Amino acid sequence: EVELVESGGGLVQAGGSLRLSCAASGFAFSDYAIGWFRQAPGKEREVVSCVTSSDGSIYYADSVRGRSTITRDNAKNTVSLQMNSLKPEDTAVYYCAADSEYWCSESPDYLGQGTQVTVSS
Repeated sequence: EVELVESGGGLVQAGGSLRLSCAASGFAFSDYAIGWFRQAPGKEREVVSCVTSSDGSIYYADSVRGRSTITRDNAKNTVSLQMNSLKPEDTAVYYCAADSEYWCSESPDYLGQGTQVTVSS
């Protein structure tokens, strides 16, 4: 059974930091692009960050670039997203995802249940 279990969400004040973590099991983690999506109320789901399997290339959405760091650990089947200088517009449900494509596509093979991040102003 495939599982992607996120943790680390919560309520934080603007300017604060959070570290989201995801533990994966049930599939060949190292063979997949792994990343983070988010969906805010009334908005479409978007890719926040992604790290490829083959060469470790990393993508950040413009909205989080410079404030976030994604790290994957193939030995532990985990991925984390460190987010700093959080803004109210970062408020969303954050999902861990795994994709058999080179990058994290809009329709990943696997998606976690999500963790809520709320940034207060």
